[in-house]
Amino acid sequence: MLKTDEPSWRKGLGIVLIVLLIVFWAAFVVMLSGAVSRWPILVQAPFYLIMGIAWIVPLKPLVRWMQTGP
Repeated sequence: MLKTDEPSWRKGLGIVLIVLLIVFWAAFVVMLSGAVSRWPILVQAPFYLIMGIAWIVPLKPLVRWMQTGP
């Protein structure tokens, strides 16, 4: 019988995937920063704001996957 209070393997894998997502997203934004730094500051600010929020979009399906099934 499976205890419901024990975390499943999906949670551990999900945490690893979240950390990898953040690392790869940050590396992607840093890679673009050379070109973005030549833009006017009033264009850079919304770009970085959007990029700072956009990495959250893939989290919803990932968290849903982590929460389903034992």
